[in-house]
Amino acid sequence: MNKKEKRQRIFISSKSDIAFKELMRCEKVRRHFISDVLDIPLTEIRSARLENTFLSRRNRKEKQCILDIRILLNDSSRINVELQVRRLAYWDKRSLFYLSKMYTEDLFMGQRYDRLKKCIVISILDFPGDTNSGCHKVYHMRDREGRLYSDQFEIHVIELRRELAGNRLDDWIRLFRVENEEELEQMQSGNAGVMRAVEEVKAMNLRKMFRTLYEARLKAQRDQWAIEDAIREDSMAEGMAKGELQGSRQAILSLLGDLGEIPEDIYKRIAAQGNGDVLQKWLKHAARAEDFADYRNRIAQEDGR
Repeated sequence: MNKKEKRQRIFISSKSDIAFKELMRCEKVRRHFISDVLDIPLTEIRSARLENTFLSRRNRKEKQCILDIRILLNDSSRINVELQVRRLAYWDKRSLFYLSKMYTEDLFMGQRYDRLKKCIVISILDFPGDTNSGCHKVYHMRDREGRLYSDQFEIHVIELRRELAGNRLDDWIRLFRVENEEELEQMQSGNAGVMRAVEEVKAMNLRKMFRTLYEARLKAQRDQWAIEDAIREDSMAEGMAKGELQGSRQAILSLLGDLGEIPEDIYKRIAAQGNGDVLQKWLKHAARAEDFADYRNRIAQEDGR
């Protein structure tokens, strides 16, 4: 491959959703990653089995949950690994929702609570998650004095843009930060799991079929983001318009309030009016009206024009 082709080719980053899921399919990468994040000796991980990422629903109205990566650790703990490149609204509540659904999924009527398995969420964020310091934060259920209430819920937040902590998780963060093939080639680590992940990412960037799939996925993502942005802009514009109308109504009612208790018919008519230009004219009449009868006549004449 010549230099021109190398420059034009899209780089598949390890933090892209399709590449990250492919990395977690590799047992060696998966076991080392879990070991480093949860601070569990590799020798204690007997199994880290991938599970179905679709959480079951009890009825059609219940929200469907689809996890990024779902792992059963040593047959006793469930792990949900989520990598978020783009900021999501209420990502923390979404994470807790998935955590609670994962925790209760396997318990049915008549079954004992001892069937419930410890659930762990690992959120890898490429945006600021909260104001707490550190690139790797771990949360448990504790009381005000810091005493552990239960170890059944465990939340890990890894922020890729924070300063590195100087531990064995640093090389994973460095790998997720890699933005091009040159940086990937220079990536070195004493962590066998990280280096295996580096080799996997290199292989992904060489496979034509994988690259085609990635580019299609990238296009779909961009299209989805464009639609979301358009909806958000329309909602903001609609919200501003509604706010302006409500502001005009409040201004009219405030002026009329100086005349006394506002009659119900006038109040309802102002509340029902959705034309901003009409409300602006009614506002001027409210400033000039001598009493409510005068105001009724003024807006009636406005309607007759």
